[in-house]
Amino acid sequence: MNKGLFLTFEGCDGCGKTTVIKEVYEELLKRNISCLLTREPGGSKIAEEIRNIILDRKNTEMDIRTEALLYAASRRQHLIEIILPALKEGKIILCDRYLDSSLAYQGYARGIGIEEVYSINLFATDNQLPDVTFFFDLSAEEGLNRISKNKNREINRLDLEKLDFHKKVYEGYKKIIDKYQNRTFKIIDAHKTIEEEKEEILSIILNLINNG
Repeated sequence: MNKGLFLTFEGCDGCGKTTVIKEVYEELLKRNISCLLTREPGGSKIAEEIRNIILDRKNTEMDIRTEALLYAASRRQHLIEIILPALKEGKIILCDRYLDSSLAYQGYARGIGIEEVYSINLFATDNQLPDVTFFFDLSAEEGLNRISKNKNREINRLDLEKLDFHKKVYEGYKKIIDKYQNRTFKIIDAHKTIEEEKEEILSIILNLINNG
């Protein structure tokens, strides 16, 4: 396969996507499939430094538009340094969050506007959209409940938001999927076991590779 695949993974906090992505990545490596596991915000040196500013629990006074612009800036650097070069090499990119997170969190939950944040991110990414986006469907309540039980998980600034905010994030994702029907979204039932989710996602990816 000459052309790479850009796959993004989205969902509310606590949905379990990060755990499943790692499982999928390990399985692809076992099959000798050239792939890259990365994340947002972050993924490269400068982008990670911006991530630290965004998620620092001390930065509670951060303006919502500043937050949205910082995410876009981090995304731009990550795209240029990591994602685009890997795509040119024909790799499968597994990216833990991308622009849909900004649309759900800042665009909808923060109230800036989905279209407004979409415009910012299309500028930042030069219209680079994922080939497929996997959405881990789990309610905000269940996600936060999982987080509260996971003592090893780092609690960041967004985790400290109230339940109403996280409910809006979930609503935002649903609206995004409905709004951008020209894109390819795959809905993953996040109530399933990690193994079941891994196998479902792996099947979709292998099908994309074989039919690409």
